[in-house]
Amino acid sequence: MLSIKGLRKTYGDVVALDDCTFRAEPGRMLGFLGPNGAGKTTAMRAVFGLVEQDAGTITWRDAPIGFEQRQRFGYMPETRGLYPKMRIHDQLVYLGRLHGMSARAAGDEAEALLATFGLSERTRDPLEKLSHGNQQRVQLAAALINRPELLVLDEPFSGLDPIGVETMGQVLRERARDGAAVVFSSHQLDLVEDLCEDVAIIRQGYIVRQGEVDQIKDASPVRHLELELADGDVRQLGELSDRVVEQVGNRYRLMVPADLDIRPLMSGALATGQVRRFIYTTPSLSEIFLEAVA
Repeated sequence: MLSIKGLRKTYGDVVALDDCTFRAEPGRMLGFLGPNGAGKTTAMRAVFGLVEQDAGTITWRDAPIGFEQRQRFGYMPETRGLYPKMRIHDQLVYLGRLHGMSARAAGDEAEALLATFGLSERTRDPLEKLSHGNQQRVQLAAALINRPELLVLDEPFSGLDPIGVETMGQVLRERARDGAAVVFSSHQLDLVEDLCEDVAIIRQGYIVRQGEVDQIKDASPVRHLELELADGDVRQLGELSDRVVEQVGNRYRLMVPADLDIRPLMSGALATGQVRRFIYTTPSLSEIFLEAVA
């Protein structure tokens, strides 16, 4: 388990991290969410010793993180750092060797990863000859080359087309199923909700929400009710008509308190025969995020 406790980092008068505390479990994916400048990249860099924190601890499997542990980690930084003129296969082998792999093992893993990302025909090409999306794929392959126990990715889906997003998501799922702890940041919250079991939301350097996605959604004080009416007359909803927050044609979206018993109100609305369909749901992760960082 990656455990970050009480992390604090300042740059002069600017507080980048303020008692930042969260954890990532093996075999699970955690979405690390926050607005631009909230401290996500600083926290990720601290895990790899690229930023020295002012206070707090970072441990892996209850032990301090040193060189030996980091050899078993994989990192995809926000600022991509591969060599533009070096052949992509050679780069992956080189990085695998830096992680302690034999040349043969690194070569085999590089070939397998490039095949996974549809780049088998480009192995001898220098990175600069690839499109932005394919360079992104190579960058992820570089983070995966040593089959890491902990995988930390800063905006890994940025700039990818839908096929690239699907491929990368599938690879991350497979690595988590194999037991790796996967942490990634993204502004694509629908994607995070689809992929991740856990999230940590950071605002101004402080974690304001963390835990399992479903539990965070269930803990929200509001619920959403989506209704479709036969004639579009909102008065058919009675008391619920005051809860409408969005209307598209004869479809209405309502926001109600989580502790409100809507059964008697819905019974009255259904008795009119005007309700064609209704869905009662928790807020989306996007809505939870916007409320948490407001």
